[in-house]
Amino acid sequence: MALLVQKYGGTSVGSVDRIKRVAAKVAAAKRAGNDLVVVVSAMAGETNRLLALAHEFSEMPDDREKDVLLASGEQVSVALLSLALKELGQPARSYLGHQVRIETDSAYGRAHILSIDSTKIVRALEAGEVVVVAGFQGVDEDDNITTLGRGGSDTSAVALAAFLNATACEIYTDVEGVFTTDPGICPDARKLQRISYEEMIELASTGARVLEIRSVEFAKKFSVPVHVRSTFSDVEGTWLVDEEESMTDVLVSGVTCDRNEAKITLVRVPDRPGLAAQIFSPIADSHIVVDMIIQNASEDGTTDLTFTVPKADHKKARAIVESALPALHAKGIRVDTDIAKVSVVGVGMRTHAGVAAQMFQVLGKEGINIEMISTSEIKISVVIDAKYAELAVRVLHEAFIGKQGKV
Repeated sequence: MALLVQKYGGTSVGSVDRIKRVAAKVAAAKRAGNDLVVVVSAMAGETNRLLALAHEFSEMPDDREKDVLLASGEQVSVALLSLALKELGQPARSYLGHQVRIETDSAYGRAHILSIDSTKIVRALEAGEVVVVAGFQGVDEDDNITTLGRGGSDTSAVALAAFLNATACEIYTDVEGVFTTDPGICPDARKLQRISYEEMIELASTGARVLEIRSVEFAKKFSVPVHVRSTFSDVEGTWLVDEEESMTDVLVSGVTCDRNEAKITLVRVPDRPGLAAQIFSPIADSHIVVDMIIQNASEDGTTDLTFTVPKADHKKARAIVESALPALHAKGIRVDTDIAKVSVVGVGMRTHAGVAAQMFQVLGKEGINIEMISTSEIKISVVIDAKYAELAVRVLHEAFIGKQGKV
């Protein structure tokens, strides 16, 4: 008997009819002889609605209380799905994060899972029940409710699969798998049959919305087989697996675009030792993730320092930097939220030269100016003006993937 962890996102449980459809799919998997742990997100739009309510009271709501509010969305989903399963004659039991003790750190809004107590889950499975667990949430050591950040239900599901030693983790979404790029931008995008954990980490970190990056990191660390597939069909999706030798034959596996970053520039800061630590330490203490950083030194002994942060955090990051301006002796600060990060990813880049040069040539031919560049062994990212984002994705996809044939 296989133990499967299935995760259904907000779109999959976005209405009563869709919850009933998910219940039928889960019940069928149970009848096929599987043990089931099902992780669900809040209904589509619910988290945004709750967040908007919080902002009715404060431009920057208290993080602890905001997590208490946002976690309520998943409570509704697990209860409704459990009710739907029971109506089909399938015993089910719902659990919130604190009930199965998904313990996290205290980084409200972006907490990290530390441990999971599987006692209640195992007991319910032994009783023949489908276990329905609220995604996106946990508790810290002081029993404060925490949330894992956008896409956190993916992380909840993969973490449960790892701690339960599940046969596989199935991520059900509104697309049929992982594509070479966003099909909504590029009609020529193709579904990948298999992709390495490392490639998926890079894709997730650069704008692919299919999986949350920490869920892929969990999967890689604990070797959890992950199957990304559609809630609305039975078509085989995309498997996340260890890197295979044949994968290096494909130069670029995917092109991504992320419009959810903001660029912050400190203008004419004295160029001295310890400057970066003085700027980025308080930002890190506020659990704000800094992505790309560039520094341009001038002959007059000053430097312009530019970095990117999640757009949702740019006001907080700006406030932190502005409070430090007098001590930094900077001439000013600029914030640009109208940017996009476009990336090409592929393990084949390890053994093939010239990808960066070709990428820059393709963008230059279209008159797209590159503002920032970041690279890793299997990824090249550039920051550009947001108005060119879709054009950049299309021309890069054509240049690197359009002529590769079947992926």
